[in-house]
Amino acid sequence: MPSSLLPDELADAESRLRRANDAFTRRYPGEGGARQPVHTVYGGAQLFRSDSTVKLGQVARRALAEHAPDARTLAAAVGMPGGDFAERVYARVAEKLEREPVEDFRIDFEDGYGNRPDAEEDGHAESVAREVAKGLAEGTLPPFLGIRVKTLSEELRGRSVRTLDLFLTTLVQATGGALPPNFVLTLPKVALPEQVDFFVDVLRVLEARLGLETGALRFEIMVEVPQAIIGADGRCMLPDLVRAGDGRITAAHFGTYDYTAGVGITAAHQHMRHRACDYAKHAMQVSLAGTGVWLSDGSTTVMPVPVHRAAPGGPPLTAEQADANRQSVHRAWKLHYDDVRHSLVGGFYQGWDLHPAQLPTRYAAVFAFFLESVETAGARLKNFVEKAAQATLVGDVFDDAATGQGLLNYFLRGINCGALTEQEALEMTGLTLDELRGRSFLKILNGRRLLE
Repeated sequence: MPSSLLPDELADAESRLRRANDAFTRRYPGEGGARQPVHTVYGGAQLFRSDSTVKLGQVARRALAEHAPDARTLAAAVGMPGGDFAERVYARVAEKLEREPVEDFRIDFEDGYGNRPDAEEDGHAESVAREVAKGLAEGTLPPFLGIRVKTLSEELRGRSVRTLDLFLTTLVQATGGALPPNFVLTLPKVALPEQVDFFVDVLRVLEARLGLETGALRFEIMVEVPQAIIGADGRCMLPDLVRAGDGRITAAHFGTYDYTAGVGITAAHQHMRHRACDYAKHAMQVSLAGTGVWLSDGSTTVMPVPVHRAAPGGPPLTAEQADANRQSVHRAWKLHYDDVRHSLVGGFYQGWDLHPAQLPTRYAAVFAFFLESVETAGARLKNFVEKAAQATLVGDVFDDAATGQGLLNYFLRGINCGALTEQEALEMTGLTLDELRGRSFLKILNGRRLLE
C-alpha cells in the first residue's frame, strides 16, 4: 500500500516520545488494588489501650440499638430511602459493627493529645507502643493502624522525632521486630517538601537502627495549610511533596478545620461542605490523580451524643428527655451522613471519624452509596469487558482501560468495606472469582484473550 513515511525517519522522535511515555507511566502508575479503609478513627495517645477499638465497636453498637433499633428509624433519621433498601443497608451496618467496627485507627500525639511535659509524652510513647504490641499478640488491633506525630515546625520538630523514636524502638523490641499489618505514620500540617524530605531521612535511619526492611515505614501527609495547595511560587505544592516522599507516601488526608482557618473562614462557617474545602480537595484530586496516593476527607465535629444523662442511682430519664436525646443524636447523624455522602460523590472514599457513635452513619452512608447504583455499575462493567475483549481479539485498539479499571475498583471498594459480597459482584459483572481477585482490568482482558 502507498505510504509517505520512511521506516527510520521518525526514529529519534519515537525515542524521545518513548522516554517521555515511560517517565509518565512511572510517575502515574494508576490506582493500585490494595484495600483502602473507608475511614480513620482517631483518639488521644493517652487513652489508647490494646482493646480500644474493640470498645469503640461496643459503643457504636449500643448507639445503633438505642437510637435506631430498626431500619425504618435509621432511614428516617438520615434521609435514606426506606423499604427493602433500608433493610438491606441496616443489616449490613449491623453486621459490620459486629465483625469489624473500626477499619483504621490513628493514635494521636498531635491535636487529640496536645502539648504536655516531655517526660509525660515520653512515657506515653513507650506505653502506647507496649499496648500496640499487646494488641498485635492478642489480635485486637484493627486492620489498619498508625500514629500521628507532631508537625515538623522548628518549635515541635525535636518533640515529634523523639516521640516517633521512642514509640518505634519500644514497639520493635516488644514484638521482636514486627510491625502491625498496614501500619502507617501520619505527618500533620505539611507545608514544605523539605519537611517531607527530612521525615524520610528520619525513617531511613530508624529502619537501619531497628533492623527493619528498607521502606517498611510508610506515611501519609495531612493537607491542612493553604501553602500545601498553592506554594510561594504559585504552583500546586502537592506533587513536590509526594516526590519528596520517595515512594513512602501512601495517602494525603485533608484537614477541614485547620485549612478553613488558614484561609480566614470564621469558626461558624467551618464545615466539610464549604466551597473552599471543595476547591482544595479538587486540587488534591487533580494533582495526585494516577499517582496511587489515596485521598481522605476530614471529619464532622458535631457529635451524636445525648443531651440528657440519668444520674447514677437517680431516677430514669423522662419520656421528654429520652425523645430529646434521640432527636439530638439523629440531627448529628443526619449531618454526618450528608457529609460522608458529599465526600463519596466527590470521589473521596475515606474520611475521619471522631466518635464511635458516628460509625453507624459512616457505614450507612458508604453502603447506601454503593448499593444504590450497583446494578447499573455491574451492567456497565460486564458490557465493557465484553466489548474490550472483542476489540482486542480482532486487533482493534482499545485504549480506555482506565474506565474499565475504575468500574472494577467500584466493586473492589464495595467488597472491601462490606457493602457488597464477592458473590453479588460476580453475578452482576459476569467475572470469575480469579478475575475479580486479580484486581486488574488489563489482566482480565489478557486472560480472556488467551482463552479464545
